[in-house]
Amino acid sequence: MKRPAPRPRHRRWRTGLLLPLIALLVSAASPARAADEPDLIFRRSTVFKWLSPNDKLATYGIDDPEVEGVACHFTVPERGGIKGWLGVAEEVSDISLSCRQIGPIHFKDKMEQGDDMFRQRRSLFFKKMQIVRGCDAKRNVLVYMVYSDKLIEGSPKNSTSSVPIMPWGAADSTVQKCGDFVQ
Repeated sequence: MKRPAPRPRHRRWRTGLLLPLIALLVSAASPARAADEPDLIFRRSTVFKWLSPNDKLATYGIDDPEVEGVACHFTVPERGGIKGWLGVAEEVSDISLSCRQIGPIHFKDKMEQGDDMFRQRRSLFFKKMQIVRGCDAKRNVLVYMVYSDKLIEGSPKNSTSSVPIMPWGAADSTVQKCGDFVQ
């Protein structure tokens, strides 16, 4: 029985790197997100492109996973074109944020100042959008900040929203203090 000739070393090396490289690219192209996916509310085209998807602004809604009764909405630009369609375009860092009380507020567990509430990849490798939460204990207000972690001209783009903790209707007579839930 004749043995097949061994493959040259350079081919084995390339084949050995090809599969992990493909796996890395596929995993990097999929967005990094927290446990809950945000709900797409709507998209609006901003730049028309003839043969590929348009650039858009997209508005999403997400409930705070650790604080019942708070929801945030954020608007992010989404690149169109061939790179946007393939998921390899670097997204712009301009993100707006608005958070509101939507029911009685109840804390599920202790939290740290600046805890991540949500994060999403905004480019293939280096840029992430993050929504973090903190507590202004003096005013009993939850403070949410969204930022992009790639520096743009020396400072990250960011936006802040606050949610005063107040009773929700006549049945909600006990108002929790966010300072009691900060570690």
